[in-house]
Amino acid sequence: MPATDRAVLLIQTAFIGDVILATALLERLHATEPHTPVDILVRKGNEGLVKSHPYVRNVLVWDKKKAKYLGLLRLLLQIRKMRYERVITLQRFASTGFLTAFSGAKKHIGFDKNPLSFLFTMAIPHVFDAGVHEVTRNLNLLDPADEVPLTPPRLYPTPADEAAAAPYAAVGGYICIAPTSVWFTKQFPEEKWVQLLHILPSQYTVYLIGGPPDVEACERLRLTSGRANVVNLAGKLSLLASAALMRSAVLNYVNDSAPMHLCSAMGAPTCAVYCSTVPYFGFGPLSPFSRIVELKEPLACKPCGLHGYRQCPLGHFYCAHGIRLEQLTEALAEAEAWAAGQV
Repeated sequence: MPATDRAVLLIQTAFIGDVILATALLERLHATEPHTPVDILVRKGNEGLVKSHPYVRNVLVWDKKKAKYLGLLRLLLQIRKMRYERVITLQRFASTGFLTAFSGAKKHIGFDKNPLSFLFTMAIPHVFDAGVHEVTRNLNLLDPADEVPLTPPRLYPTPADEAAAAPYAAVGGYICIAPTSVWFTKQFPEEKWVQLLHILPSQYTVYLIGGPPDVEACERLRLTSGRANVVNLAGKLSLLASAALMRSAVLNYVNDSAPMHLCSAMGAPTCAVYCSTVPYFGFGPLSPFSRIVELKEPLACKPCGLHGYRQCPLGHFYCAHGIRLEQLTEALAEAEAWAAGQV
């Protein structure tokens, strides 16, 4: 059924973390335009994050692996039939610029660094300065003049997600570790995680969090650690169930990757370990309790890139191996003190 003239389509077909951060726009739109219908377009595999979101009317899906460009054309036809008032792309890729520019919407909006931004009715400067979070950059697409405080992203686990997490949360105090990343140079080394497991307080159950591709790595970490109360949950919980579990953890140890953004969207206590990347890029944690751990001394080769690499370009990976375990245990002590102050 065609949308009303006021409907908005948000486009974010990048990775899991990008979709999570995009939910800040759903929160802002609901707060400022509670009666405006909002749809969102994501890549196939990420729809579970938003299909039950209370502020999303429809979820459109682009299967990039199957008939990628034919699927893009089909999406364009679908979008044009919906007669949106606004189509907003959060990305700087030509593909989403194409969908936006030719959407037929009254207003098509995106960043000025999108190759097709010259066709947009509004091209917003993409500000990549220190202290500017990605969420702030995205919110500027709604209103560049808006200077209200940053609206954090938020996810809404379903009752089924909550029920899946509940038995694990019932153990009492626990810590979650999301040890993997798509990019090797964003991932705290496995041997360092093992060392951390050896020194974490024994009263805490430790849950290893990840998706199906992470099962083997998490199981290897569990076995190598020799710790009795380590549970491998990789591949056993949905993203939203994992988010529900992380919400009540004493602390969540994560890399600069999607689980960090899950924590931000749930207000879960976070210790984010930065190896080759830096918080300067604007993707840092947003939880009420957040600590960033990274190499303390300057390193000429850090950061070596915006996203990461399959291996350290120089072969030493000192940005990760030089991080001291005491930095991670200090974050836990601070999280315990913070939690005590919240009671």
